[in-house]
Amino acid sequence: MTKPDILQMGPYPDWDQVPLEQNFHMHRYFEASDKAGFLAEVGPKIRGIATRGELGANAAIIAACPNLEVISVYGVGFDAVDLSACRERGIRVTNTPDVLTNDVADLGVAMMLVQSRGMIGAETWVKDGSWAAKGLYPLKRRVWGRRAGVLGLGRIGYEVAKRLAGFDMEIAYSDVSAKDFAGDWEFIADPVALAARSDFLFVTLAASAVTRHIVGRDVIEALGPEGMLINISRASNIDEDALLDALEAGKLGSAALDVFEGEPNLNPRFLTLPNVLLQPHHASGTLETRQAMGKLVRDNLTAHFAGETLLTPVL
Repeated sequence: MTKPDILQMGPYPDWDQVPLEQNFHMHRYFEASDKAGFLAEVGPKIRGIATRGELGANAAIIAACPNLEVISVYGVGFDAVDLSACRERGIRVTNTPDVLTNDVADLGVAMMLVQSRGMIGAETWVKDGSWAAKGLYPLKRRVWGRRAGVLGLGRIGYEVAKRLAGFDMEIAYSDVSAKDFAGDWEFIADPVALAARSDFLFVTLAASAVTRHIVGRDVIEALGPEGMLINISRASNIDEDALLDALEAGKLGSAALDVFEGEPNLNPRFLTLPNVLLQPHHASGTLETRQAMGKLVRDNLTAHFAGETLLTPVL
């Protein structure tokens, strides 16, 4: 049987690439020097797109593939896929939720701990001889028993909140509505009000046009000069200019960030700030999770072309 032709938007590890090549005819868009020419050549035979959350598939890519049937996203975020174009043409879209939820939640909580306790600076204090020469490391802030806000109580937000409960924190959350599964956690509809009552604000929202810059100047300043912002969602959920202004002016205490606009070429203003923890968009970056994500990408493609039910459909 002829292998379905798949447009591959970015590289995958060998443990994904090898089985993809075995089961599909992969066309590596990311390796093409003349991408427009490449699309003109292979686009008409493309039936599927394998992509990553940050790469997606825009309207131009989709239009260049008139026989496209399915887009399989490696990642939970699908905001970089033009869903309107997909709906118009009946193109199916899948992502890889659940398999990465716990690792992302783990990193978010770890970032809070590392930043609050100053662990990066403390290690440098030991290694550069400051401990021996200057004595004890400057005091930092505790985590347990303080107030945490979770902006977006979906899969990842819920797992974050469960972990925070283990630190006896006072937990509140914002979402489109109160959640039955939230137990005694406080529901606060307004993100500004959530930030105002929080010492730590976790951003765990799915990204969309509605949530773009939902964490703006008003939310950031409500969190205040003692507050910490932790983002393990998408960069577009935060107004980066407002965030940088607040961090530089001391209107926000600190931030711990795993995602950035234009990454990996983030705004250089971040690089000089002493009150920000920067991570290279690796919240799902464990061997176990990345292998599970790759398998789910393949399994969704296989299911589609076999006429079976998609495992994790978005559309």
